[in-house]
Amino acid sequence: MSFDRNHDERVDRLQQQLRLAPALTPDLVREMAAEVCTRLPTLAKAGKAGHIDRLITAGAWSDVALALIEIELPAWKLRRLVHEDDEWFCSLSRTLNLPLAIDDTADARHEILPLAILCAFIEARLKSRAAGYSQSTPALQNWFTPGDSVCCDNFA
Repeated sequence: MSFDRNHDERVDRLQQQLRLAPALTPDLVREMAAEVCTRLPTLAKAGKAGHIDRLITAGAWSDVALALIEIELPAWKLRRLVHEDDEWFCSLSRTLNLPLAIDDTADARHEILPLAILCAFIEARLKSRAAGYSQSTPALQNWFTPGDSVCCDNFA
């Protein structure tokens, strides 16, 4: 994913479009995937993203949203999914073992469940990008943050 101003503006526009969408459509999902997803195009070229296309064709929007999180942000997991006051609240987290009060979650609300999940997905992508996390090493993301140092001296 690039770090240019135009890309940021397109992602902001996409977030707004998802927030205001009355329903999820195949075109909206494909537009979102084109703007935000970095791993999916590679999987598609290798012929390993057929399940995503089948889910889109079937209209299984919640499954599509959860599959995109699993593919694109393997370190992020669904932490909370609550329906209150005719609205879905979705919360994603990198550290499920932390108390909710101190966890840095990616949160979103929407009246439609898959749109709430996709909005939280984009928020998680932006948080990962802002924190400088590499999506290629999800196991280390929970342990090391930028600025941490490790002593490699041999005291033997």
